[in-house]
Amino acid sequence: MTADVSSSQPLVELKGISKRYGDLLANDHIDLTIERGEIHALLGENGAGKSTLVKILYGVIEPTEGQILWEGRPVAIGSPVEARTLGVGMVFQHFSLFDELTVAENITVALSGNWTLSRVRERLGDVSRAYGLALEPDRAVWTLSAGERQRIEIVRCLLQNPRLLILDEPTSVLTPQEAEHLFVTLDKLAADGCSILYISHKLEEVRRLCRSATILRGGRVVGTLDPRARSAREIAAMMVGAEIGEVRSGIPHEPKGDMLEVRGLSLAPADVHGQALRDIDLTAYAGEVVGIAGVAGNGQSELFAALSGERTVERADIIRIAGRACGTEGIDARRRLGAAFVPEERLGHAAAPTHRLSENTLISHAAAEVSRSGFILLNAARRLAQGIVKSFDVRTPENDPQARKLSGGNLQKFVIGREIIRRPKLLIVDQPTWGVDAGAARLIRQALVDLAGEGSAVVVISQDLDELFEIADRMAVIHQGHLSPLRKVTEWTKEAVGLEMLGEAQLHGASHAV
Repeated sequence: MTADVSSSQPLVELKGISKRYGDLLANDHIDLTIERGEIHALLGENGAGKSTLVKILYGVIEPTEGQILWEGRPVAIGSPVEARTLGVGMVFQHFSLFDELTVAENITVALSGNWTLSRVRERLGDVSRAYGLALEPDRAVWTLSAGERQRIEIVRCLLQNPRLLILDEPTSVLTPQEAEHLFVTLDKLAADGCSILYISHKLEEVRRLCRSATILRGGRVVGTLDPRARSAREIAAMMVGAEIGEVRSGIPHEPKGDMLEVRGLSLAPADVHGQALRDIDLTAYAGEVVGIAGVAGNGQSELFAALSGERTVERADIIRIAGRACGTEGIDARRRLGAAFVPEERLGHAAAPTHRLSENTLISHAAAEVSRSGFILLNAARRLAQGIVKSFDVRTPENDPQARKLSGGNLQKFVIGREIIRRPKLLIVDQPTWGVDAGAARLIRQALVDLAGEGSAVVVISQDLDELFEIADRMAVIHQGHLSPLRKVTEWTKEAVGLEMLGEAQLHGASHAV
C-alpha cells in the first residue's frame, strides 16, 4: 500500500479535460491535481460534471480533449481494467454485490488475475486488521449491514493495492458511528501514501476529512480551496453560484388532529431478503413533520409500501388516514382520503422514464384537472407540469422533456412538487434528498416544512440525520423492522440516534436527552 512519497511529482494531474456529448459540454477544460497521500474533495451540484470526470479517470469513458498525467507521465486509461492496473480503485455509491454469495466469494469474483478463495481469505484478514475493516469471510452478504457491505467494496479495492481510491458519496447509508470509523480508515490510508478522491454532498464531513477541494459548476472548475478555511455555507454558495439560506422553521404549534394513525402494524417481507415489520405504532399530526431515521434495509421500503397502500394489511383499522380506517385499501383509495406519496426510487417508481413530465402528472393527478370521462386533457396536463417546473425550480433540457432526461436532483424536485402542489392532508416521502445537491436539498426541505406549516402532516423517511434534525418536529428510528417511540427532536442527540440505528441503544444505555 505504501507509495513512494519522495517524488516531487503529484500522483495525478488532469489537464484541460473536456467531454462533449453533442451540444452538451459535460466537462469544460478541467484542471485537477491530486497529490500523493492527500484526501481531495470533488464537489459540485447535480449536473456539475463530477460523474463524467471520475468516469474518465476510471476509464469508463474517454475524454474529448485533454491529458491525464500519472506521476508526471501521460497515460491513456481505456477501461476500468487499465485503471486498476495503473493503480486506480473506485467505490461506487451503489454497491455491486451478490446477496447470496459470501464476503470472500464477492471479493474473489471481482478480482482479476490468479486470486483464489483461500488466498482472498488470507489477504482479507491482513487488510482488515491493518485498516480496522472487520469482516467475516464466510458471512452471506444479505445478512450484513450497509456499513459492512461498504467495507467489502473498500477491501476489494485495497487488495489490488490502489495508489488512488475514488469514493462516491461513501457515507450516504452509514450511521454517524460508522461514518466516523470510515474517516479513521481513510486517514490511515492517506498516511500510508494512498491518495483519495472524495465525492460528497455532506460538506461538514468534507471539512473534517479533506485538506483540499476542487469545486465544479456547469462543467467548469470554479475554485480550488482548503475546505477547513471556509464554512459549509460558503462552499455551498460556490457550488451553486448563489447564497444557500437555511431552512426557515415553521411557527411553533401544538399538535392538532391525527392525519396518520398506525397501531400494531406487522407485515411479512415481500421477498426472501426483505425485512419484516414488527408491531409498529406511529402517529402524525396535522401541522408537523415526523422523521423516521434508519440504516438502509431495516424496513424503510416495507414501511413506505404499507403506509402508501402498495401493500395492504389484514385489518382496515391498523392504518387510519384522516380518521378513516384504510389498511385494506390500496394507494388510489388513500389518495382520495387526501394522502400523497413519494417513493425512494425516482426513475421507474415515482416517474415513468420514457414519458414526458406532463404525462407523469397523471400518476397522482388522474382527477378532473387532467382527465375527463376517461380521456386525458393534454393541455391541462402540460399546464400543470409547467406550474410544477416553475414553482419548484425544475431545470429541464427542453420544454416538457421525458423524465429520464432530467438530472436526479431536478427529477426529485418535480416528483415532490407534483405531490405538494396538490396540497395533501398527509404527505409521506421516502429519502427526499437522496443524492441531491445542496441547493435542491434546501428547496425540497423548505417545501416540506412549508407544507406542514399550512396544516398538513408530513412523514419523512430518511437516512440523512442532518436533514431530520433540520426539519422534523418529532423523530423515531427504525431498526430490523421495529420502530422506536416517537420523541421530540430536541430530546434526541445524533449519538443516541446512531446507537438506535445500530440496535445498540439498550446495550449502551444511551440517553436520548440533550
